[in-house]
Amino acid sequence: MTQVLDVSAVEEPDVRDRADVVRQVKTIVVLALVLVAEVWFKLSIDDPTVSQLLKGPRTLENQPVEFDGTLVSWTAVALTAIALVLAVLDRYPRGGLGVGLGVVLGLSFYAAFLMWAYADPTGAFAPSITNPLPGTISIATALVFGALAGVLCERAGVVNIAIEGQFIAGAFFGSVFSSIAVASIAALPLFWCPVFGLLGGILAGVGMAAMLGLFALRYHVDQVVVGVVLVAFGYGITSFLLGQIPADRKDDLNQPHLLEAVSIPGLSDIPYIGQPLFAQSLLVYAAYVSVPLVWWLLFKTKWGLRVRAVGEHPKAADTVGINVNRIRWQAVLLGGVFAGLGGASFTLSTGAFDKEMTAGLGFISLAAVIMGRWHPVWAAFAALGFGLLRDLKNQLGLLGDKVPGDLVAALPYIACIIAVAGFVGRVRAPAADGQPYIKSD
Repeated sequence: MTQVLDVSAVEEPDVRDRADVVRQVKTIVVLALVLVAEVWFKLSIDDPTVSQLLKGPRTLENQPVEFDGTLVSWTAVALTAIALVLAVLDRYPRGGLGVGLGVVLGLSFYAAFLMWAYADPTGAFAPSITNPLPGTISIATALVFGALAGVLCERAGVVNIAIEGQFIAGAFFGSVFSSIAVASIAALPLFWCPVFGLLGGILAGVGMAAMLGLFALRYHVDQVVVGVVLVAFGYGITSFLLGQIPADRKDDLNQPHLLEAVSIPGLSDIPYIGQPLFAQSLLVYAAYVSVPLVWWLLFKTKWGLRVRAVGEHPKAADTVGINVNRIRWQAVLLGGVFAGLGGASFTLSTGAFDKEMTAGLGFISLAAVIMGRWHPVWAAFAALGFGLLRDLKNQLGLLGDKVPGDLVAALPYIACIIAVAGFVGRVRAPAADGQPYIKSD
């Protein structure tokens, strides 16, 4: 008698995807290294007492507050140990919950590092932990604008290596336009002078973007090569123009009026975060608004759907009547607006233009695009993370030889390498990114 095998009752073997196994191994290795570092931070501290000035700068009313950092250090160790156990058991959360847990672990590691760095001062002066938000926001403003420019271009299929060149051009012309407004238009209220500077930065960013579009979209030159050349061109042309300013005209052409801080009533009074976040300049508020604006444009409008279509499958977009290169041109030029604003933030926030003042932040913006998986919101958060690392160098500058200054200065670039090496998980650029489209007859 023939037996009928019930196929539904046979259990299928649980086969894991190789990429999933690799991701688990990476997570375990990273968390193990972080745990070892946090334990070493704690055990190498002799006196865990540190002082903080998180409410603001030292004043007669605001004096350093001393506290025991032991709880902070061991809390960081405990959180990392729990996450490591979850990773070993393949229970580490994914998606938004995993990203949130990663942010918590990163901040706890940052806190444990600060407890070690500020404990046991070696000199006569004992520095206090200060609020990292003001410096982070100041640095990250340009990075956010640059990341948005990169997202717009690459979502449309155009690799924008030239963000650094757009930054340096925007910084120069932002300074010049604002300085001319101060020196030449006597009846102009000083409030409007930085607005002229923003206009100069936008024009410079759009001009560099137009050159990128011309060579990449019109003449189909390799987009990476064009980007590198435009960076060199940006540095070269601004250095040349700066050298042409006579010494007696420096104040007229390279002394911009800085953007003034504007406090938002109620929000600026929130302890610890109110002043750093809601007593900022117009440009910082513009960055706040630009992130949801770009998200809305890309994911909630017909134009954004077309941008994503030409970045993923331009031929299919062409067959339904979308002008591929026109959409790409629009995305590149709009990206130039944001990159120009990012460049203008250097001079309108700090002062006169210097030929090396952007210091490679355009390339860090590009890394934020990759770490943010070509999504405007995640790229903005990645830019904030890079800004925090950059500000850490300024914070630790008073600690002497305990923390090597060169190593701290290299942290943003180490983070860039980690990001582009795939430690942020499986990332996929738009399918047609960097590929010129030639319409077939």
